[in-house]
Amino acid sequence: MNTSEYTSQYAEYVAQLDQQLKTNCEQLFLKHSIVAQAAQYSLLNGGKRVRGVLTLSVSEMLGGDPKVAAALGASVEMLHCYSLIHDDLPCMDDADLRRGKPACHKQYGEANALLAGDALLTAAFAALAAAPASDSQKAQAMELLAHGAGAQGMVYGQELDLAFENRTPSRQDLLQIHQHKTGALIKTAVLFGAVAAEQLEQVRSPLSGYADKLGLVFQIVDDVLDVTASAEQLGKPVGNDAADGKITFATLEGVESCRAQCSALTEQACLDLQKQFGVRADFLVQLAQTLCGRSF
Repeated sequence: MNTSEYTSQYAEYVAQLDQQLKTNCEQLFLKHSIVAQAAQYSLLNGGKRVRGVLTLSVSEMLGGDPKVAAALGASVEMLHCYSLIHDDLPCMDDADLRRGKPACHKQYGEANALLAGDALLTAAFAALAAAPASDSQKAQAMELLAHGAGAQGMVYGQELDLAFENRTPSRQDLLQIHQHKTGALIKTAVLFGAVAAEQLEQVRSPLSGYADKLGLVFQIVDDVLDVTASAEQLGKPVGNDAADGKITFATLEGVESCRAQCSALTEQACLDLQKQFGVRADFLVQLAQTLCGRSF
């Protein structure tokens, strides 16, 4: 798959997700609700849609139903957006910008932003319940999303992240933080693709290995960009980790070491995926390489 084909395919996936997200908003939110407006302000404000794209591309690789994949991918994007709204709040990361625009709480106030995040979290499960999927697929998806996002997944990672402010974590501590805070939801998105193809148990192991490495690379690159990129490039504040007293991979091990680790992890993830799925994995291989090499 050349760069042009990859870019075109990625854009097609994003278009499918955006359409599904708009449909979800029409069906799940009240039209004149300020909280609903705040939720849609953040949800429909662009973004890379990496998690939803992972769901769609894994599903396509496995011959899954694209309509089911779009429904599942949109639900994980809704849940991810809730986490971003809450992350930006003053009690968490206290960030004023998100994707180059005022954060939800700066635009709509803290209380409305808090409720908008709550609305997106619950709407994500409503979207799964309404997905054009079998009862078995819905049950699998709900279990995966609850585990990946909840007290054993993303929320636990956020707890650990806060606990280590103004403390010096070890490498193992950082791995545990990011395995939960970032990696858990990325793994959920990847496995959603297998659910859409009704092959979860058959391919859980190789897909989990790919997702674990991808999630770690994604977070390490974020850590590097927080100290090397500009706010204009990222569309959000930079230097927040240092300001909050957080030690990251970039500050603990250095930028060059981080880049080398990301390259090695990405290479292994791609080799393992190609060994299992051959040329069908071409898009996912290029996606991993792109995320590893991103500069903003």
